[in-house]
Amino acid sequence: MENDLLKLKIFLGLLGIENRISDYLEIPEDKKIANGNVAVCIIDNTGVVYGRMFGKDKSRMRNSFKVAWTKASQVWLTGVKTGDYEKMVFNNIVEENANGIEAPDLIGWKGGQPITLSDGTKLSVGFSGFTGESDLEIVSLAFKNI
Repeated sequence: MENDLLKLKIFLGLLGIENRISDYLEIPEDKKIANGNVAVCIIDNTGVVYGRMFGKDKSRMRNSFKVAWTKASQVWLTGVKTGDYEKMVFNNIVEENANGIEAPDLIGWKGGQPITLSDGTKLSVGFSGFTGESDLEIVSLAFKNI
């Protein structure tokens, strides 16, 4: 039952993302990156992976999901936003392999973030296809009241 409730919450978050994509496509910088072929990857605290690709170009959607997965899995391992974690490693705040990620595999792009739902459930989310700031924002807004 609890798992079904989490699935419903994730579905609502995915729906929230889908409903906002057209707004971000109005922003020229966001549209030119992947032309709406975007993806989200969500990993719950037990390691179950959820995801969704949006768009019409399967190849571009696949690439966006690959990046979203990399962002989400780094957050899952570290608990820290992508970009921020890379800075921590390169400023010697965290050792390179401290969380099982070697420097060549670090993703410094913004768009991966931990999300805490209103009931305290923690998710590791990666989004790819817009600018880094928009990647973070669309997810935050979609899951804000869930």
